[in-house]
Amino acid sequence: MASQAIDALAAEIGENVYIDVAKWHLYLSNAHLHTVLAEQLYPLLANNELSEDKVLKLLQGIPVKLGGGKREVPLADLLPMQCQVNLMDLLEEFQRKM
Repeated sequence: MASQAIDALAAEIGENVYIDVAKWHLYLSNAHLHTVLAEQLYPLLANNELSEDKVLKLLQGIPVKLGGGKREVPLADLLPMQCQVNLMDLLEEFQRKM
């Protein structure tokens, strides 16, 4: 059951959250980051530990390779503020439905 919930969460994240590079929006599904993020966020939802601080800390801990791996930037630094807000709303709604 958890794997289905993680897949559903990954799909929601992938379609609704994007990184912004030079005003170009790369959705997390296209960047292949949605599943990694969902796998790390799901335990917060399942254990009723969802908080903005925990989500931001988790986003800081996910490295995104740029330039073929020449540089790594935390996912948190690539998400516009509106996407962080959308992510929190999405997570709160997903948790309500669990």
